[in-house]
Amino acid sequence: MSFETASTSPDVPMHSLNGVSVSELPKIAAMIQSLDPMERSNAVSKLRRLLSLANDPPIQEIINLGVVPLLVDFLKQHDRPEMQFEAAWALTNIASGTTKHTEVVIRCGAVELLCGLLLSPNEDVCEQAVWALGNISGDSPHCRDLVLNAGAMMPLLAVLRRSSGKFTILRNATWTLSNFCRGKPRPDFALVSPALKLIPHLIHSPYKEVVTDACWTLSYLSDGTTETIQAIIDAGVCRRVVDLVGHTLVSVQTPALRTIGNIVTGNEQQTQVMLDLIVLPRFVSLLKHEKKLIRKEACWAISNITAGTPSQIQEVIDSNVIPPLLFQLMSVEFDVRKEAAWAISNATSGGTPDQIKYLVQQGCIPPLVKLLDVQDPRVINVSLDALENILRAGEASMSLTDTENCMARHIEEADGIELIQNLQFHHEEDIYEKSVRIIRDYFDGEDEEDFDVTPDMDYNSHQFTFGMGEEAACTSADGGGGSLQFRF
Repeated sequence: MSFETASTSPDVPMHSLNGVSVSELPKIAAMIQSLDPMERSNAVSKLRRLLSLANDPPIQEIINLGVVPLLVDFLKQHDRPEMQFEAAWALTNIASGTTKHTEVVIRCGAVELLCGLLLSPNEDVCEQAVWALGNISGDSPHCRDLVLNAGAMMPLLAVLRRSSGKFTILRNATWTLSNFCRGKPRPDFALVSPALKLIPHLIHSPYKEVVTDACWTLSYLSDGTTETIQAIIDAGVCRRVVDLVGHTLVSVQTPALRTIGNIVTGNEQQTQVMLDLIVLPRFVSLLKHEKKLIRKEACWAISNITAGTPSQIQEVIDSNVIPPLLFQLMSVEFDVRKEAAWAISNATSGGTPDQIKYLVQQGCIPPLVKLLDVQDPRVINVSLDALENILRAGEASMSLTDTENCMARHIEEADGIELIQNLQFHHEEDIYEKSVRIIRDYFDGEDEEDFDVTPDMDYNSHQFTFGMGEEAACTSADGGGGSLQFRF
């Protein structure tokens, strides 16, 4: 499994290698089993230095020597913290290798011992245990759960509480905390929720690295149910997260924005918490950000807000978010356009006729029409939903004296009719049905005399076939427009 945080092993200066060569491994393997404590200590130090090579450290070769169980056993030497430190460092770097390498460390019983070393009175030993557990838990959700079930969370939080004055251990412990909360399937929330007691402090840290990893931790914890989202809100972090989304560093903005997007996937009341913190004006600048990822995340978050109530949609409008959002709907970057399309489609689904009229006045129809010609069926569906909702609003707004649906005219002027007609032959049933319904209901069944678009079922292949028979007169399943859709 790929993970979003980067570092997996301690940075070690190259001069610390002191000329140790891989060719010495057989000799080192013999030394590490010596009865002389100093010789064993020297052997472990040499192994650690070899494992600290920046390029292609001999992890597998060292595992093949059968010394990992000995390294794990050295973690028990509480009367020799320097040996514990060297052994923990070596195990840290072994666990920074492949999943198979990490599993060797786990099978040899290192996890429980490393959890115990989090409480070591020796600061160097404690910090190295933090790093080792960070590497192990960062390997995969399975390894993460093994670490959590071994009881690592509470002693790690204790490390964070007592290390506020030392940057390196604070940074490493916060990074490890983020690994404890990361990955899917998500960890047991009961095991990771105690982190919420310290995160409000961590996101106010003067160190940008600590703030970054604390925000990533929040983003992982908030990616869940309404209950977990409520726990985030109750922790009192939302105001600070809104502030951090305006941070000068993209590395901080990104997880802060992801956290906001996750929270607004919750219920209406949870979404309103973020709106009441005046988060929407922040999106005006985020939608103009130079980084595509930020603009994409911003569109995604807005799509969850526009899936809310009409009053919440009105707040989006009043915050002047729609013009830059529509600019992204015309972006050359398709994944950004896709998220913007969801945001507009959701607004047309839950919005009032006046709100939909505003979207049309701002120019939403032409870019929605252009999305009918893309390859992604989901995006076509979203665009059709939006256009059908717009047409329905136009129909409802017609007075007794109106002879036409003005929204239909706007779609026609955007060259939308031909594209919708073409979609009547689409292989996706939903797209076929929606396009047939739109032409039938809002464009007087244009060209229905020229061709028959209703598919017959080929019961041998279980596929639709498009015939020309006179019986098939534009019939389709009844259905409404797009539904409110939260974007997870």
